[in-house]
Amino acid sequence: MKRVSTALLKAAVIIIGIPVLVACIFLVPEIANYTAELFPDISFMKYLVLFYLYIAVMPFYFALYQAFLLLSYIDHNKAFSELSVKALKTIKYCAIVISIFCIIAMPLFYFMAEYDDAPGIIVIGLFIIFASLVISVFAAVLQKLLQEAIDIKSENDLTV
Repeated sequence: MKRVSTALLKAAVIIIGIPVLVACIFLVPEIANYTAELFPDISFMKYLVLFYLYIAVMPFYFALYQAFLLLSYIDHNKAFSELSVKALKTIKYCAIVISIFCIIAMPLFYFMAEYDDAPGIIVIGLFIIFASLVISVFAAVLQKLLQEAIDIKSENDLTV
């Protein structure tokens, strides 16, 4: 039963990564072109946006990789190990970095929304910030609980 649930979660992690990959291939160049139209005086704006968005996606994929590793540790009965704590800590830091990247990009979201008269763009940016902060807090709580469980387990192993 445990292998089936972790396999399902691994598939979900892969499925989460696919739309972001598709967006990176098709949507990010369009956003860069749109930004170049928005700021015609700044000649390198298109490449700056491309570089920034592709760099901002890296922590997302690294967090997905860490989640995949965490599920592998569960499969191999290493859920209560320092490796799991380290994976949760990395997921927490990746989520914080994603939030910081989006906070830095909020002025760009504002100018795009102002130019296109679409305030939904700002809401999307705020949603990404909020979601990644929730993930970082959740990962921090799980990390702390797992560390306490490991500490209790090691104390019990020493007393026997």
